[in-house]
Amino acid sequence: MAAGAAMTVLLTGAGTASAAPAAPRASASVPAAAVRSGSYAGLHTIADLSAQRLTTADLVAAAKYGTGSPIDDPAREKQVLDSVAQQARDLGADPEATVRIFRDQIVANKLVQRALFRSWDADSSQAPTERPDLAEVRKEINRINAALVRSIADSASARPAPYCDGLLIASAAHVRHERQLDALHSIALARSLRSVCGD
Repeated sequence: MAAGAAMTVLLTGAGTASAAPAAPRASASVPAAAVRSGSYAGLHTIADLSAQRLTTADLVAAAKYGTGSPIDDPAREKQVLDSVAQQARDLGADPEATVRIFRDQIVANKLVQRALFRSWDADSSQAPTERPDLAEVRKEINRINAALVRSIADSASARPAPYCDGLLIASAAHVRHERQLDALHSIALARSLRSVCGD
């Protein structure tokens, strides 16, 4: 998908400091009405919550590392997907679209965990010295999930629009700058947002 590739390039950048990206302006691909309507704010919220969710991947990885607990947890993943689908139904939103977006969230989260495991295996001095309480981490994930489901529901008119890709790329670039994401988390953010735009 061209937009996904463009987002990855935009998010990872060259690894150098740069000024904050400008807010989107009206153009052929991003009409002024889309910027004024709040579509940008809604997509920015999805990108920001996705970045927040990715920070929990570091904690999950630290909780699991060295315990023999696998990164892949199909039972937990099913529980999350079933829960967000029901939350979407309760909001009158599209459960299938919500689950599709959350599948990408899970893949992105595991991308971060796997990279951290490889890094810690290669250099044990970088491995975590404290193990977070996974039950507490999951409470935070559930909080973010609920907010993300609501944001997905609230952006139902923006997500299938032709300008969605452009606004989402701009939103993700802002989030990357605001949260000072490193290359790993920037790539994971792009992966987490792959299914946001579209029906």
